[in-house]
Amino acid sequence: MATLFRKRPPQAAAQPRTGIIDIGSNSVRLVVYEGHPRLPAMLLNEKVMAGLGRGLATTGAMTPASMRLAQGALARFAAIGREMDASLRTVATAAVRDASNGPAFIAAATALGLTVEVLSGEQEATASGLGVLSAIPDADGIVGDLGGGSLELVRVVAGTVTDRISFPLGVLRIAALRANRGPGFERLIVRLLGEAGWAGRGKGLPLYMVGGSWRALARLDMSLTGYPLPIIHGYALSPATVARLGRSISHLSKPRLRAVPGMSAARAAAIGDATALLGVVMRELGSSTAIASTYGLREGLLYGTLDAETRALDPLIVGVREEGRVLSRFPDLGDMLDGWIAPLFADPDETARLRLAACLLADAGWRANPEFRDEQAVEAALHGNWVAIDGAGRAMVAQALHTSLTGTTAAHPLLPTLLAEPQLQAASIWGLAMRFGQRFSAGLTGPLQRSSLVLSDRNLTLRLPDEDRGLYAEAVERRHAALAAALKRRPAVETISRS
Repeated sequence: MATLFRKRPPQAAAQPRTGIIDIGSNSVRLVVYEGHPRLPAMLLNEKVMAGLGRGLATTGAMTPASMRLAQGALARFAAIGREMDASLRTVATAAVRDASNGPAFIAAATALGLTVEVLSGEQEATASGLGVLSAIPDADGIVGDLGGGSLELVRVVAGTVTDRISFPLGVLRIAALRANRGPGFERLIVRLLGEAGWAGRGKGLPLYMVGGSWRALARLDMSLTGYPLPIIHGYALSPATVARLGRSISHLSKPRLRAVPGMSAARAAAIGDATALLGVVMRELGSSTAIASTYGLREGLLYGTLDAETRALDPLIVGVREEGRVLSRFPDLGDMLDGWIAPLFADPDETARLRLAACLLADAGWRANPEFRDEQAVEAALHGNWVAIDGAGRAMVAQALHTSLTGTTAAHPLLPTLLAEPQLQAASIWGLAMRFGQRFSAGLTGPLQRSSLVLSDRNLTLRLPDEDRGLYAEAVERRHAALAAALKRRPAVETISRS
């Protein structure tokens, strides 16, 4: 992402609310967004597991029961959209697209005041690819979006969607295909991918998993392995892990599956079929790993409307800056603080953006109870709804905030399993620098603008104008000394006359 993370967007005016109704083959969902268009906050996320695609494999039509359930959801969602004054966009995918009674379903939705866009397989694939790119801007691999009625494969590279294709292999169809074909199921997948020219297309590249059934597989592995960070986005599965999970699932009871946090009954019932498909697809594509993405079609539809300049913004920095703007005492402090401490570090861009994220969150916990500021800051870093950051990156931000708020360079107890010791120590030094800058400036930007830090072979020097010398009191001196010691330097102060 080069240095694009440093680019600050203009202060956004109040953004209108935008809602997307996604009529999928498995679920019907309404998501309402508000906030900066590059990474809008989710105000509402509600779904109904209507199962519109359940009968397609055998009858070619949606069942009356699933249609009634879906239409009830649409009536509610249309009413919520009006109540929230949200601009609604309604899209339908494979089930409505392929069902013989799809036109009747669309007519019923139209009577509710909704205009339904029936996405083609190519449009669905494109939106899924753009959704992954919106959250993982440097994604280079194959996006696999497993819905209830279809599987879309999309090649993403250099921030763009290139080749894309849709297969009638949704999770609601797989059970019937596996039951009817037995060993022939695997041969069917091999034939479909081969005839479409996709065999080997992902050799050595990641497969980005989109769709609730594949995310459920990531949830299961996190539960079985005791992974300490319950964030699905970015969680990786090796081919060997997928194979192991495929063998294990048949031996897990329904209560054990339902005990997995966030695992619904519908996902638990389909997880075996989804895993079987994933294993064959990864093998035939030649995928090196499978990476879960919580961003997909809906986010891709939003991302696809953005101009190039807005797309280029770093979504992590946009997200944490918005968080800081809402929660901080002094919203401009984070950028100024990062610029003030930057001369002390020779971090590459990918690491420097994490330091900036920590600075943008440095003041966000101030309004919390003083006894829980550290806890809230670490919680925000580890569990915030950020993208374009992995578990190790979250841990670096968390450690920097922990040190900034407590003064200790010891690793926070939750972090050593996520991050190696050298990176923890580097983040601790960020935290000491942030702590020094915050105390010196009292959280105000003026003193930071008028002063600077200089790192020489022997000293860590604070340069400041004569009139600001009074800010350098005993508590500031202690924090200066702590930072200098961590950098193996001596603290020094140099005053500059402006006369």
